[in-house]
Amino acid sequence: MLVAKWNNASIQIKLIVSFTITLIIILAMNLFMYMNINSLMARVDEVYVSNLNLNELSDALQTLHESVREYLDTKSSDSLDSYYRADQEYRELLEGLNERVVNNPAKITEKNIKAQSETYLEKVYEIVQAKRGRNVERYKIYYDEATEIYGDIQNCIYSLNNEQFKNNSGSYTILLSSLRYMEIVSTIILAMIGIINMIMVSMLTRNMTKPLIVLSRAANEVAAGNFDVEIENMESGDEIGIVSRAFQKMVTSIQIYIQEIKNSMERESRMKEQELLMANRMREAQLMTLQAQINPHFLFNTLNAGAQVAMMEGADKTTEFIENMADFFRYNIKKMNQDTTIGEEIQLVDNYIYILNVRFTGEIHFEKEVDDRVLDVKVPSMILQPIVENAVNYGIRNIGREGKIKLAVYREGEFVYLSVWDNGVGMSSEKISQILGGELKEVDLRSNSNGIGLGNVIERLKLYTGREDVMEIKSAGRDEGTEFTMKVPVRL
Repeated sequence: MLVAKWNNASIQIKLIVSFTITLIIILAMNLFMYMNINSLMARVDEVYVSNLNLNELSDALQTLHESVREYLDTKSSDSLDSYYRADQEYRELLEGLNERVVNNPAKITEKNIKAQSETYLEKVYEIVQAKRGRNVERYKIYYDEATEIYGDIQNCIYSLNNEQFKNNSGSYTILLSSLRYMEIVSTIILAMIGIINMIMVSMLTRNMTKPLIVLSRAANEVAAGNFDVEIENMESGDEIGIVSRAFQKMVTSIQIYIQEIKNSMERESRMKEQELLMANRMREAQLMTLQAQINPHFLFNTLNAGAQVAMMEGADKTTEFIENMADFFRYNIKKMNQDTTIGEEIQLVDNYIYILNVRFTGEIHFEKEVDDRVLDVKVPSMILQPIVENAVNYGIRNIGREGKIKLAVYREGEFVYLSVWDNGVGMSSEKISQILGGELKEVDLRSNSNGIGLGNVIERLKLYTGREDVMEIKSAGRDEGTEFTMKVPVRL
């Protein structure tokens, strides 16, 4: 896989990769040397850190003891402050000592120093308290005991310091030897990198020059009139391989071009036939469209005639019902492919709800809250009634309780929101995702419907607004109702 990619890479990429790999190796080696040398130097620094810490501990103990003695001599507030500061500093240094039970003699000594120091600090505290209480005999006894403990601690620190100094001296010698060894290893690795780099450059230049030599010989043959020359198949995909294959194709391309011209003429002839066929189909579609428009016009005129007859007979409710149906069909005929306003869409919904309540004896309870300031906002036609129709057919129909539908139209910022809520069967989250994603197959709406589904409404809104967030569907679950909310930018 890697070999194939390398063969297909351009010469520029091969050169860049080769020199980049070499550079990375050199940088990695330098970084390795730098990190190891720094690590060794850090270890060299750490060699005598323990001695420095013990010296600081000894100095802090001495300062503490002297501050106690000064306080006993003067009993001044300054000497007492000095005591507290020295006590705090010494306690902080003691935290770095070992307090675990281990087999290391040095760690055991540290543990003993810490234990003795805690005894010493307690004794010193009792001295100060006795001095403050003017109990001379008691603080003198405590001071003698503390001085004895002080001497023991200093002796332990001194002996531990000497022992660690001997150990650290040996470690220092080992670290210096490691540094010299690192220098030798680094020199050898750099020399090997140089040799590998020379080998890589030699192989790369040979792979580039060999095909060029073969190609130049073939070019001389063609120049002499020999078009039967064949070049060895180049598997590489770099510029040289591309030129070689192009040269071979150029020699034998005349017959291929002739055949392609013949094929092109045949394809052009077939395309002309298809264009003629498509033109005939378009004319047939136009005729079918005109025929489809005749039936709605005939129905609309028939409804008008029926309304006039009902009016003459004094059937007011029948007249109102037929007029609402006529208005409904008139809107469908005139506005299907035109923009309309929110006010006209709401009027269509009112007509639709009236017709349904006549058919189903008023079982649909419809409410609306509309901001009158947005009635003139432009929207695509037939976007609101299909949502209400969906709420009726698939939301509240046959729910066994009073069906309610509420329409809310309001403005927030530069957008108008049209919300249709029902208290029906609700909708699952999977179905909501399918509707919004255009994955749900449209239900058969040939009966009891205007033929426009939810997917059609969503797609037309997306095309009209140029946005994807045109519809939001909310439902708390089964029998919890559903709310459809359309988002339309304000276009007056």
